[in-house]
Amino acid sequence: MRQERFKMEREGLVEEGQKVEISERSAVTGQYTYLVEPSIAMSGIYRTSERIMARRGIISKIEKTEKGFYLLVEMEK
Repeated sequence: MRQERFKMEREGLVEEGQKVEISERSAVTGQYTYLVEPSIAMSGIYRTSERIMARRGIISKIEKTEKGFYLLVEMEK
């Protein structure tokens, strides 16, 4: 299993344990970002060697910080 962190701007859009779809956005530079659909949360930037290949995951935890909300999503490698 792989676990990745996504930034969510608003609270209450999803719940822990919920299954989510993940989409990939790529740039010409070989860098990738990912969205928890429908545009609920966004990942940081990943290099080609770090790409997320899974397109589905389960929210294992929702963290509230002073900078906003973060989803921890578990997915297949």
